[in-house]
Amino acid sequence: MARTKTIDDLFYDTLKDIYYAERKILKTLPKMARAAESEKLKAAFEKHRMQTEGQIERLQQVFEIIGKRAVGKTCDAIEGIVAEGEEIIEEYAGTPALDAGLISSAQAVEHYEMTRYGTLKRWAQVLGHSQAVALLDATLKEEGQTDKDLTVLADAGVNQMAKAG
Repeated sequence: MARTKTIDDLFYDTLKDIYYAERKILKTLPKMARAAESEKLKAAFEKHRMQTEGQIERLQQVFEIIGKRAVGKTCDAIEGIVAEGEEIIEEYAGTPALDAGLISSAQAVEHYEMTRYGTLKRWAQVLGHSQAVALLDATLKEEGQTDKDLTVLADAGVNQMAKAG
């Protein structure tokens, strides 16, 4: 008979999923920064690349807390979101709409990450992993701030420039 799966299993599987996603994002952010027309958007992507390195380190700490090896599990969701971003880079390169598309892609990533970190944080609370809760919450707050920062960039002219085309 198969072993009954528990929230511990779900927590570990989801942790592996977001670990894979963060590492994929770390590889993708320089490409997005190179593609961006706006210097402010380039800087935002570079800032988030550095934050992502710290987020990966926090995830490694969470793996240690639960006594498991830090290993990723292919995340189909992030693969799809990244592929869409690459499509935008190809289709909108050299156009006024490129940066708006890049912001849209980056926010899709942020929203995915926020759902994952929010869920992991709640599960860590249920499982009594208080140190993990603090680490996951710190990353959740960073992801939320990055999303807000991207909205500010979009509203500060990127979307209007895309419209003006």
